[in-house]
Amino acid sequence: MSQHVGSVCFVLHAHLPYVRHPEYDSFLEEDWLYEAVCETYIPLLTMMERLANDGVAFRLTMSLTPPLLSMFRDQLLQDRTFRHVDLLLDLSEREIHRTRAEPQFQRLAVMYRDHFRHCRQVLERCQGDLSQEFRKYQDAGHLEIITCGATHGFFPLMVHQPEAVRAQVQVAANHYESALGRRPAGIWLPECGYYPGHEQYLAEAGIKFFFVEAHGVLFGSPRPRFGTFAPVKCPDYAVAAFGRDMESSKQVWSAAEGYPGDFDYREFYRDVGYDLDYDYVQPYLLGDGTRKNLGLKYYKITGPGETIGLGDKQPYDPDAAARKAADHAGNFLHNRRHQMAFCRDMLGRPPLIVAPYDAELFGHWWWEGPQFLEQFFRKVHCDQDEVRVTTPSEYLAANPLLQEVQPELSSWGYKGYAEFWLNDTNDWIYRHLHMATERMIHLARRFQTPSDLQRRALNQCARELLLAQSSDWAFIMRTGTMVEYAQKRTNDHLQRFETLFLGLQHGGLDETALAEYESRDNIFADLDYRVYA
Repeated sequence: MSQHVGSVCFVLHAHLPYVRHPEYDSFLEEDWLYEAVCETYIPLLTMMERLANDGVAFRLTMSLTPPLLSMFRDQLLQDRTFRHVDLLLDLSEREIHRTRAEPQFQRLAVMYRDHFRHCRQVLERCQGDLSQEFRKYQDAGHLEIITCGATHGFFPLMVHQPEAVRAQVQVAANHYESALGRRPAGIWLPECGYYPGHEQYLAEAGIKFFFVEAHGVLFGSPRPRFGTFAPVKCPDYAVAAFGRDMESSKQVWSAAEGYPGDFDYREFYRDVGYDLDYDYVQPYLLGDGTRKNLGLKYYKITGPGETIGLGDKQPYDPDAAARKAADHAGNFLHNRRHQMAFCRDMLGRPPLIVAPYDAELFGHWWWEGPQFLEQFFRKVHCDQDEVRVTTPSEYLAANPLLQEVQPELSSWGYKGYAEFWLNDTNDWIYRHLHMATERMIHLARRFQTPSDLQRRALNQCARELLLAQSSDWAFIMRTGTMVEYAQKRTNDHLQRFETLFLGLQHGGLDETALAEYESRDNIFADLDYRVYA
């Protein structure tokens, strides 16, 4: 029998900002949820179902952030998700008819029709609430679900207001318990942003582990004996830090070397929403004359972008793409086996490879990503016995003795030290967020026995502050996409907070305005403002 050489911990960070606009019949940014449901979350659940049915002992770790869980469970967004799927089912049926003289494209239209039918069946099975489908695989022991900051607030930029960090963690842990029936064991720090000492707030919430960028562990004190190939224990608190493995991440993420850029895979940027005549696709658009992606894509990447323009792409072949996904899964396993064998010989123990990615890479950006994951788990289970898959909780249970190391300030993203979330495109927001946080702390300490109306206003103040703190808005401002929307969301939440704050401070709360805010920004129904006290 072959000797165990190491373990892989796949971590998928599933997050979307809280986008819910009941004041509109349809809203462009809500498509972020509907696309991810059809292209990432349901394909991943389908992968888990196939593996479980076939007796494959897979292990996967996923964060389901509080905003995402909240959107899964919201009746309005559930209804709109069904509507989105029904529209795409209708479009794919029309496409089957339109492409009847083009077999290579009609085959793809049939593929999409079958895919959207399956999406609807999954949604019907769980009555629109995908959180319970994920919970099923956690309860079966295949999946470890971890939490995140309540609204994905970026912790290192809250360092001078510990009440804000504590609130983000406590609200997240409480929401996780209400949605999934247990306390979270782990957390994905928003944007992988860590500041030394913040493990205190994790421990207070009962959280046992978190993830950091590689340099957060490698530059820790003292230097970690096993690098990123084993978790470390933070001093003073029984909280473990897992460092990201750079080599396995590069193999998937790298624009030049990563698997998703293979020429046989589906081209993301060719979509019928832009390719076909406007009058034909207009019923599936917003009706304001603008186009958008509709999810039906008929072409493969074909060649490097600098030599192959979008108009020169070749038709997509799903069979060839599936074979390539299996090849890449085998290559990934082969490379991890050799990496682990080398590290085991150097370190004197089997290493742990932590491979974290944004969940939306798998399916949304990289259509074949769920196939790649499924093939990897099947190959680990069936083809060898040297490499194992694990979750953080399983690993810590089997390896309770950890080196004590103080991790360093770090984030993922550009340069790895928070610059993406604090720069000349978004620095203006922080003076306002800090002032609102200061005022929220003041309110929480002042109002010990509020009236029912005051309690509603205080809880809504906390919701508006949390939503304004979402790191997504600063991220979007930096990337330059949907900037107007990100700015408006930040300003709107802060303005609603200010209106309620002044009403609480000076009297004269506007109950009509409060009811509107509660209806629109309805996240965290059980939120207690005293978390800021």
